[in-house]
Amino acid sequence: MNVRLMKLLDAAFGRLASSIMSSPAKGRHVSPIRSILLIRPGGIGDAVLLAPVIHAIKNIHPCADITVLAERRNTGVFELIPAVDTVLCYDQPGEFVRTLKNKFDVIIDTEQWHRLSAVVARIISAPLKIGYDTNERRRMFTHPVPYSHDDHESVSFAHLLEPMGISAVSVEMDAPFLIVPHAVAGKAAGLLEPLRDEPFVAIFPGASILERQWGAERFRRVAEMVFAFGIRTVVVGGTEDRHQGEGIIEGGLGLNLAGRTSLAETAAVIQKSALLLSGDSGVLHIAVGLGVPTVSLFGPGRAKKWAPQGDRHSVINKNLPCSPCTTFGTTPPCTIHARCMRDITADEVANALTMLLTSVGAVSSRCCKRDRVETKG
Repeated sequence: MNVRLMKLLDAAFGRLASSIMSSPAKGRHVSPIRSILLIRPGGIGDAVLLAPVIHAIKNIHPCADITVLAERRNTGVFELIPAVDTVLCYDQPGEFVRTLKNKFDVIIDTEQWHRLSAVVARIISAPLKIGYDTNERRRMFTHPVPYSHDDHESVSFAHLLEPMGISAVSVEMDAPFLIVPHAVAGKAAGLLEPLRDEPFVAIFPGASILERQWGAERFRRVAEMVFAFGIRTVVVGGTEDRHQGEGIIEGGLGLNLAGRTSLAETAAVIQKSALLLSGDSGVLHIAVGLGVPTVSLFGPGRAKKWAPQGDRHSVINKNLPCSPCTTFGTTPPCTIHARCMRDITADEVANALTMLLTSVGAVSSRCCKRDRVETKG
């Protein structure tokens, strides 16, 4: 089921159902908690930033069975979160019906705005139902939780645990909070064999919407600049990014793995990189979750809520008066042709990239190695 259809279903059915269905009665809390359902429709980034919350739940309730009801497009993330016991698909009828028939001690709907997931939480049996109070959806929960655009999304997710008696400040946000399975890491090592263990920069050139695109030719220019330091580029992404990838690495600048890896394998490739260059994307959050340094390009998206935090991450954002313009995942058509992204130059991105590579030792170590080889010659 595609994203547009899911939104149409939400508009047609979710809004109506959340308005007319009765609110659930507050049930008696079960102790100890044995079963928890996390509902996570949506994209990859939301799923990644949910990982610290899942770890916190497992640490406090180690015997609890954690089920995630996700969409096919983000289920791969949960392969990187060992604390998840079961993953079912929101958009697979058989698995969806199976979820509806189950009973849980706690249901946490992590969707921020759309109402359909809240209706699902209302239908499934559980004494404790938690979710955001951003619209009519609040009526579907025993414990609606406030939501703020001023909080980083990882913090917003942590607040969902407070009705369970888990303080948001106790949720450990430090990376790494994603784990690449050993077998998947081995597959990535095979794909990267042509680089002979040399350091490389990973680039994700994709974008979920036109307004977030930066352009293959600019990514190409950055790849040329870092190649001058002896650092190659590996392009990651889906099949839709493969053509861009060919243009970025053409002429021996690196490898194009776009369309050749699963989500978990993409994570394994990123984990082996010196850093990731990306726009505001789910792949960006995967790098953060793996503890990999990043350079990210923000324009329409809310950097305060979604941008990586800490000195291992460089965020480039022109902060135009009209930016950010995305609210609850919806970006209006841009009348100035996404100037917030167009004004970001390849030179400033390459500069940020080089500074970060130097700080993590990738540039200096590579250059030193090259100097030793030239001296021997």
